[in-house]
Amino acid sequence: MACFVVPLVQAIATSALRAKSTGNSLLAHHLPALEKMLWGGTIMLIVDHVINGELTWRFPFFTALSAEGGASMMLHEMLTVGVPISLVITAVWLVYALVKGKPASAAL
Repeated sequence: MACFVVPLVQAIATSALRAKSTGNSLLAHHLPALEKMLWGGTIMLIVDHVINGELTWRFPFFTALSAEGGASMMLHEMLTVGVPISLVITAVWLVYALVKGKPASAAL
């Protein structure tokens, strides 16, 4: 239903952070990779939800909101599915950044 909202918010925050980042640290240097992973995952989840009929182009957009108690179901899904998705993406990115190594400017 709404599990993509959490990585979407994280993708927006990461894009804003990358825009202000100087890229001098190891993690800041690899921030574009996290941004791509989050946006890609979010788009994939949105497409999946549209295909499965959980997300529509008409208001209220989330089909769960048309049912009684739908908002609490959405919040529960965001907390139990969306947060773990974001944590796993961030953990995979962190391993990637550490394995990939130091930024080019620090190696010189």
